[in-house]
Amino acid sequence: MTASLFERLGGVEGITRIANDLVDNHLANPLIGTRFAPMDPVALKDGAATFFIAGSGGPSDAYKGKDMTAVHANMNVTGAEILAAMDDAMKALESNNIGQREKEEVLFILYSLKDEIIAK
Repeated sequence: MTASLFERLGGVEGITRIANDLVDNHLANPLIGTRFAPMDPVALKDGAATFFIAGSGGPSDAYKGKDMTAVHANMNVTGAEILAAMDDAMKALESNNIGQREKEEVLFILYSLKDEIIAK
């Protein structure tokens, strides 16, 4: 039996490390960093980690936040910002030595959420 994406990303500990790096990458990213600057980085890291824990096959009750449409409502997120966020995610995965297959699966998941995030 194949391990779940959750397991292959290192479970709660691995995903938490990835989420922490992801938020740090977002904050340092000149294209999207200003969106995240006024937010609590600890809360952002927790939200990102629990969202991905639940979405990757971990405990489904891990994430208690809003859905992606509600989180990004009225933010007018652009396609370029989505790409920047995906680049940040790939950097976080690379810095945590995540394999190519897992990177592709994460990218697929993130891309599938774009319509819920991009301004219409």
